[in-house]
Amino acid sequence: MPAFETVVFDLDGTLLDTLDDLHLSTNAALAAHDMPARTLEEVRRFVGNGIALLIHRAVPEGTPADVEAAVLADFRRHYGAHCEDHTGPYPGIPELLAHLRAAGVRIAVVSNKADFAVQELVARQFPDTFDAVLGECEERGIRKKPAPDMVEAALEQMGVASGAPGQGDPSPADRATLAYVGDSEVDVATAANVGCACVGCAWGFRGRESLLASGATVIVDTPAELERVLLAGA
Repeated sequence: MPAFETVVFDLDGTLLDTLDDLHLSTNAALAAHDMPARTLEEVRRFVGNGIALLIHRAVPEGTPADVEAAVLADFRRHYGAHCEDHTGPYPGIPELLAHLRAAGVRIAVVSNKADFAVQELVARQFPDTFDAVLGECEERGIRKKPAPDMVEAALEQMGVASGAPGQGDPSPADRATLAYVGDSEVDVATAANVGCACVGCAWGFRGRESLLASGATVIVDTPAELERVLLAGA
């Protein structure tokens, strides 16, 4: 039996290297409004809490709300057309996912990225791979990570949740066989709020030191190491 029967993954910085496209779309939207460009490292720090907060962090301080909304709309248009220009799985991720499926593990993706982009990227990069896929969908009353709602919604889609998102107590049995995998402080907090094991990916946008500072206790350096943790528990 695998160490974990259900694994929920973050997307950006965990499964897919999306940073270059996020950086390019951010600067395209800023340039459309004669705003200064942001560096790749700045965008790396800005991502993780959804594209609205990414743009809020990217625009100059004091930008009027209506102008910020226009920049966000331009980002959405540009990213919708260019979200795969430089994006792809980290080396070893397709093999990891195939091995988890072969072992009978249920797998899902939950991301604070806009749902339209999550659905498109996952469908194209990982066709017919995941049992549940959720992007940001707060209009449905499902709060973004680090709230537990998105993970709870994914679990319910897979038939392993104890109830609707935000309702009832988590099942200890479900949580004992559930792992959450991500690369940022948002992901560490999400796993804590869900009440499940967390595995941090050092290859992602934040790195090992940030994960350690966020309280991560299990951190892996490669997808092969992640596979050993998820299947063998070591």
